[in-house]
Amino acid sequence: MEQTMKACLVDESNNLYWGDVEKPICKDDELLIRVHATAVNRADLHQKEGLYPVPPDASPILGLEMAGTVEQIGKDVSGWRVGDRVMALLSGGGYAQYAAIKADTAIEVPEELHLDQAASIPEVYLTSYLNMLQLGGLSSGERVLIHAAASGVGTASIQLAKAVGAKVYATAGSEEKIEVVKDLGAELAILYKEQSFREIILKETNGHGVELVMDPVGAAYWEDNMEVLALDGRMVLYGTMGGSKIDQVDLMPAMLKRIHLIASTLRGIPHERKVALKNDFVEWVMPKFRTGEIVPIIDSVYESFEVNEAHARMKSNQNIGKLVVRVPS
Repeated sequence: MEQTMKACLVDESNNLYWGDVEKPICKDDELLIRVHATAVNRADLHQKEGLYPVPPDASPILGLEMAGTVEQIGKDVSGWRVGDRVMALLSGGGYAQYAAIKADTAIEVPEELHLDQAASIPEVYLTSYLNMLQLGGLSSGERVLIHAAASGVGTASIQLAKAVGAKVYATAGSEEKIEVVKDLGAELAILYKEQSFREIILKETNGHGVELVMDPVGAAYWEDNMEVLALDGRMVLYGTMGGSKIDQVDLMPAMLKRIHLIASTLRGIPHERKVALKNDFVEWVMPKFRTGEIVPIIDSVYESFEVNEAHARMKSNQNIGKLVVRVPS
């Protein structure tokens, strides 16, 4: 059996190329997956630039999700067959021909989805499910403000919010993105480069504000987020695209409104919690993919040799939804 595989590596200029690396070994509690495709996440861009430390015991290869077929089954694993189609959240290693995953993290790909679609699901939908529903506690009738709503997590969050019966307010950076956000069900879509989301939301809600803010931006939005949150509102901070440091922060607005601030990352949570999250997700969300109530939003599908173009598109914030990259066949 071949002991090496192709994986996406980073050169001295932070460009990506496909080179030979050691093929992972399938342990007793694992599945070895022949990867069909992965998808680009902003963490990949940060990691290749040395700005995102790889968690202990994680593969140093880029890639936080993948979809493919079962190639080999560990001796302690049951319920899977060689050739089964699976997708999974990874702590690393998705940009490669093979990935060894704990069997209890694998998600069966329903026949209604092809593997390109499946590769676009795990990271963003599990991020949204964890942050918005489990940690943020969004419920029917509440109002949620989703920033970067045309991103992968944003498009997933709109759909999940609508599925629980919430009212969605969203921000996006172009007219094209605004239209997509509206089509997905946002009642109010705000072009943040030209409009003040704080002024528009406070006017729309007669000063009440929103019960939940989903924020991947961070410092640049702190004050306006505090203004638009309702009494006892919650904010889930899951990114710092707009900076992580705020000068001379006034904490009083958060105190007076009794704001609940929840900071979250998915990559580093313990294995047992990821499995529990996956199981809840499979039970509640996966049936909605089968019926078409929820659909993966894909911006573009790239061949393996176009991986640098995929990263450039995300870096320039052009994508609407996910960027899928096929691995070498």
